Amino acid sequence: MSLKGAAAVVGVAELAPQRYTGDATILDLLSGVAVEAMADAGFYRSQVDGLIVHPIGGLPGFVPATVAEHLGLQPTFAEIVDLGGATGAGMIWRAAAAIQAGMCTTCLCLTGTRRRKRTPRGNNTNADTSRRPRSFSPSRDRSPQAEFDAPYGMLGANVGYAMIANRYAHEYGLKDTQRAKVAVDQRKNANANPAAIFHDQTLTIDQVLSSEVICEPLHMLEIVMPAAGAAALLVTAADRVADAKQPPAWILGAGESVTHSSFAQAPGLDATGIGIAARSAFSQAGVRPSDIGLASLYDCYTVMVLLTLEEAGFCARGEAGAFVEAHDLTFGGDFPLNTHGGQLSFGQPGMAGGMSHVTEAVRQIQGRCGARQIPGLELAYAHGNGGIIAEQTGLVFGAAR
Repeated sequence: MSLKGAAAVVGVAELAPQRYTGDATILDLLSGVAVEAMADAGFYRSQVDGLIVHPIGGLPGFVPATVAEHLGLQPTFAEIVDLGGATGAGMIWRAAAAIQAGMCTTCLCLTGTRRRKRTPRGNNTNADTSRRPRSFSPSRDRSPQAEFDAPYGMLGANVGYAMIANRYAHEYGLKDTQRAKVAVDQRKNANANPAAIFHDQTLTIDQVLSSEVICEPLHMLEIVMPAAGAAALLVTAADRVADAKQPPAWILGAGESVTHSSFAQAPGLDATGIGIAARSAFSQAGVRPSDIGLASLYDCYTVMVLLTLEEAGFCARGEAGAFVEAHDLTFGGDFPLNTHGGQLSFGQPGMAGGMSHVTEAVRQIQGRCGARQIPGLELAYAHGNGGIIAEQTGLVFGAAR
């Protein structure tokens, strides 16, 4: 069954990424963007009967109910999505599916992450210990990662994506400069986006390659910087689109794939679920990758963009390096990619970081991106990636149903 044209995104709100959020709670952040998204669409709270959220630290259970109560909603459909960086994109097609199934008519999708400075013990009350390493205890962790990954030093995403980058370079001769160009072109996009955390900072390939190597071959400026923020999207049924203040971004197709949890169990380093999700989304929408006018691709690391370009079908296997080298990836270029700056330059505010690829695709389709607007955009592809190439979601948005 296809979701094509069953629903559209009509409301968008986003708290610009910031390093820290002070004393604001996650409910504060979510409620702020929720109210803004409803106002953006011109919908009243009483018209919202669907709610999708993600796991929230400090709330071990009843998360949708807690958020609904806080917002004053009484949804007839409530869901929690836990797909890491694919969570935001995964929320959107679930909202459309719930609407198509008659479970609700208008669904609010919420993502957010707070980040506070921690005050250490001792006299130095101004020190920032937010990056203090956490202790690891296998006795408290019974997951596959504890057994197969952690004992061999596989702790954190940097190691996994560095392995992917090294394997890709071994197979296809990828150049460091080709990876760096992804970061540079996306920074140019961020320079046209006032909400981007690196809006006022330019970037060159030399600067990327001279930044510290964090995990060979990945440099610091090829890796997202943790931040805080929130985002909300309002999805409504086709017969309610006319009531919205904003033009619709129609949900035309969706796809999803989950292949593993532990990186040691990944089916391959260059054969992930990205292609499965993309092919499903394009098939439902009845379009091809070559029809897409904006690629809004998850970019936790530069190499992730290259993998996605290939597996989603924008270029052939092994050609992504040459592809980004040959194309202008900026909003004014011949292949616009991550026109908000991507998480590399817009910022990665946790779950809202993955959602930023969706909010940008929606705003571009709606024609609301100001200086970075792609003229006459008709189709956009948004992609989410969770874990270490573990969870994938793809969405096709259209200006027409």
